[in-house]
Amino acid sequence: MKALFKSGPHPGFELVDRAEPEPADGEVKIRVLRTGLCGTDLHIESWDAWAQSEIKTPLIPGHEFFGEVVEVGDAVRDVRVGDRVSGEGHIVCGICRNCRAGRRQMCIRTLSVGVHRDGAFAEYVVLPESNVWVHPPDIDPDLGAIFDPFGNAVHTALSFPMTGEDVLITGAGPIGLMAAAVARHIGARFVVVTDVSRPRLALARGLGVDLAVDVSSSSIAEAQAALGMREGFDIGLEMSGHPSALPQMIANMNHGGRIAVLGLPSQQVSLDWAKVVTHMLTIKGIYGREMFETWYAMSAMLKSGLDISSVITDRFAAADWATGFATARSAVGGKVVLDWTEL
Repeated sequence: MKALFKSGPHPGFELVDRAEPEPADGEVKIRVLRTGLCGTDLHIESWDAWAQSEIKTPLIPGHEFFGEVVEVGDAVRDVRVGDRVSGEGHIVCGICRNCRAGRRQMCIRTLSVGVHRDGAFAEYVVLPESNVWVHPPDIDPDLGAIFDPFGNAVHTALSFPMTGEDVLITGAGPIGLMAAAVARHIGARFVVVTDVSRPRLALARGLGVDLAVDVSSSSIAEAQAALGMREGFDIGLEMSGHPSALPQMIANMNHGGRIAVLGLPSQQVSLDWAKVVTHMLTIKGIYGREMFETWYAMSAMLKSGLDISSVITDRFAAADWATGFATARSAVGGKVVLDWTEL
């Protein structure tokens, strides 16, 4: 099979022939049709400090995908050949305290597909049946390919009750954009998104946010005044990882405000802890998706009319993967999808 391959501890990938994986007991073999590009993949491709500390080569990366089941191993109960599927990319141990308590997203032994084991940047990928999510047969393949990051957005947005609340989202990357669409869909009062990228702010406006703020030229406080807000934001979703984003968010929260943080900071962040205490703020870290409550919520919202299709802005043949990576790295558009039927 063709696969994007990291042959050793160095920058770059190669599109090469690799042996097809075969499913063991309880595993499912999937023909990959589409993959999404994630920031994690960019780190692995560039072989930065994080990748050097986390990745063992050789490796086939990729964890956002959509495909069709072509083979199932012994002991597979429910997934069938021909099912159209995506995959939960975090494989958990099942026996640590959190797993046994039903908090699998907090497993202390989590292994990530495309990071700690071969992933989906290939014509075929193998996953445990327990990690396979079966879609309705008519789902758009591009949309199926981004269920993993869509799950990040939904997990973050649903961390706190949002109906009727004023919501601030810092970072209009693909996950921040999807979170904005979710906030609008479930009935937030005002939804404000911040970024410094004009194209991404334009995408946010297209998703129906009340204000898309370029924080290089306007402040969050000015956005509050423009909307006639008398108090600060009730809910904050920090999606950017920029070192100034969380401090700015804290400065603009209402008393008792609640903040969910998904963005990984690129450097140390200094916070006004006195304000956190005196304003009685709650700050919650988010990683991945709740398994599998978030997946059910994603599917239900799409069925009830949520439209995130505009977040996918660029599509390339898998053979043109280098252009796809360059586009994703430019950080001016939305989600980038690779088509693995075009090699």
